[in-house]
Amino acid sequence: MELGSVSAAHGSVESGTMAGVGKCILVTGPPGVGKTTLIMRICENLKLSNPNIKLQGFYSQEIRQGGERVGFEVVTLDGRRARLASSTISSPESRQWPAVGKYKVDIASFESLVLPELKIREDTGLFIVDEVGKMELFSSYFFPAILNILQSNIPLLATVPIPKFGKDIPAVVRLKNHPGATIFTLDKSNRDAMKDRIYPQLAGMLLKP
Repeated sequence: MELGSVSAAHGSVESGTMAGVGKCILVTGPPGVGKTTLIMRICENLKLSNPNIKLQGFYSQEIRQGGERVGFEVVTLDGRRARLASSTISSPESRQWPAVGKYKVDIASFESLVLPELKIREDTGLFIVDEVGKMELFSSYFFPAILNILQSNIPLLATVPIPKFGKDIPAVVRLKNHPGATIFTLDKSNRDAMKDRIYPQLAGMLLKP
């Protein structure tokens, strides 16, 4: 996954949508435009400018065999990995897994790695979530963990998919409508400039009490 464009707008406020003020930057755009690469570049810059900052969260990446995509995995910011989905696993257990297209989603594997990363700790400075998408949302514990972060005063930098066939995922709509959310839309024409737009805003969030 790679890099993207710049259309920033505050999400509209929907009364009673969520408790908590929250500080949230959402990056959206079509598959393959570079959302993950952008997130990781921002993380690298934050670590350079503030070596003591405690980053928690995960990013997603493809699993390939012989040049063919056969699944997805989640990776923590310190390099631990777990399967998210696969098109090649066939077992009695996997037959019960939910499907997205040809991929079966391994909820237990996803939760075992990701849920501990989304727990609020005393020294947490920023949460990174790549992404809040259909596969991840099969976990009944995942989105409540995101809401818990938004109810805290800890900033969240997350990627979300663009609406498919004009229909947005309800959980993504809730995030976009959060009063503390700013939305950046990536495309191939502006993706290289996006880091310079997001990074200062995020750095400002980290400085605020």
